Amino acid sequence: MVVQMHAVNFKADVKLKNFIEKRLQKLERFYGKIVEAEVFLKVENTKEKTNKVAEIKLVVPKGKLLVRKLSNSFEEATDKSVKALVRMVKKKKSARGF
Repeated sequence: MVVQMHAVNFKADVKLKNFIEKRLQKLERFYGKIVEAEVFLKVENTKEKTNKVAEIKLVVPKGKLLVRKLSNSFEEATDKSVKALVRMVKKKKSARGF
């Protein structure tokens, strides 16, 4: 799986990038034919603490899956996104969508 990361309006450190790649590798246990993962990290301009956004797009042979989660940190938002993607992949596999 090819992983592309885009940090919008800030520079993501190597530690964060490694964390995200490690989490995305878990998805291959559930579906091994993932072609590409594209991650967008953004900080929303709000006064609240929950302003970190992780948006993950998975490209699979028969389509795309997109998840967007908001949280206090990028790590937490990534974890929530990966959990949602796992549910989506399992649902698609059981419905024979893949």
